Amino acid sequence: MSRIVQKYGGSSVADAELIRNVASRIARGREAGNDMVVVVSAMGKTTDELIALAHQLVEQPDEREMDVLLSTGEIVSSTLLAMTLKDMGHNAVSLTGLQAGIHTDGRYSKARITAVEPQRIRDELARGNAVIIAGFQGVDSQMDTTTLGRGGSDTTAVALAISLEAHVCEIYTDVEGVFSADPRVVPDAVKLDRIGYEEMLELATYGAGVMAPRAVELGQVYGMPIMVASAKSDGTGTLICKEGSMELRNKVSGIAHDTNVAKIMVIGVADQPGIAQALFEPLARANISVDTIVQNAGINNVTDITFTVTQTDVLKALSIVEPVGKSIGAVRVTSDESLGKVSIVGTGMQNTPGYAARMFHALAAEDINIQLITTSEIRITCIISKSRIHDAVRALHKAFEVEFQTTG
Repeated sequence: MSRIVQKYGGSSVADAELIRNVASRIARGREAGNDMVVVVSAMGKTTDELIALAHQLVEQPDEREMDVLLSTGEIVSSTLLAMTLKDMGHNAVSLTGLQAGIHTDGRYSKARITAVEPQRIRDELARGNAVIIAGFQGVDSQMDTTTLGRGGSDTTAVALAISLEAHVCEIYTDVEGVFSADPRVVPDAVKLDRIGYEEMLELATYGAGVMAPRAVELGQVYGMPIMVASAKSDGTGTLICKEGSMELRNKVSGIAHDTNVAKIMVIGVADQPGIAQALFEPLARANISVDTIVQNAGINNVTDITFTVTQTDVLKALSIVEPVGKSIGAVRVTSDESLGKVSIVGTGMQNTPGYAARMFHALAAEDINIQLITTSEIRITCIISKSRIHDAVRALHKAFEVEFQTTG
């Protein structure tokens, strides 16, 4: 008997028929003698619909109440799935994040898991129940409901798999696994049989929506293998795990892209110590993540600072940066929301020259202008016009297609 932790995304439980399909998959696991712990997301576009409804009523909804509101989507999915399993003759129980023992810090909408106390889950398994858990949520030290942000159900599932000592965490979604690029953009993209944590973390961080970066990072820290597969088929999917060999590494594993990018420019500030601190400390306190940062070479002790945030954070960021800009003597603060980013990722790149040149050549051949560049040891990212993102992904996939491997 194995203890299996599974997660089903919103598209996998979007309607009654899909919920029955998921229940049948769980039932097969139970019939094989396995303990089944299942994390579910909200049905379909429920979360988006709840956000839109809140904004119809209130321009700036209270963060605490928004977290309570959004947590209900996953509770609906978990209860419906548990009901369906019971109707199929299988013992099942649904649990909220609180009941499942998921504890978080107090950052509404972007909470981090601080601890998991899974005793209630263990007790329910001992009673012979399949345990269906509402993902994306937990409770803080004041017992207030918090949500975990984008991809929070993935993070819930991986955290539970670790705490319950499962052999693998299975993430079921609407795609067959991790591909060398988004197959909706590149029809001949290659499905990877396996990929290392480090590469997957870079791909997820820079736009590959198949997995949440925090979930991958958690799996890497605790060595929890993660299988990403389709909820609609019995394919093997992609295993995210520790790399098997340090020498047999992919040059380029995949192309990631993201259109949720905005650029903020602080123009004409003094080129002196303390300016960057004055800008970025308030952003950090507001839980706004900053990605690319570029400071131009100063002329006559005056410089410009450019950085990127998500489009969803740009208005909040500007409300902080604009008054700071005035206080440090900036000539002006401007922004641009017409951008996206495209990245190539691969562990073998760090020891092989020429990848940046090939990337820039491929983009130039398509007449795509690069506005900003950022890198890590295994990634090169270019900030470009949002309107050219798909063209860039296709051009780069073609330029690097000989590097892709489907086996680890």
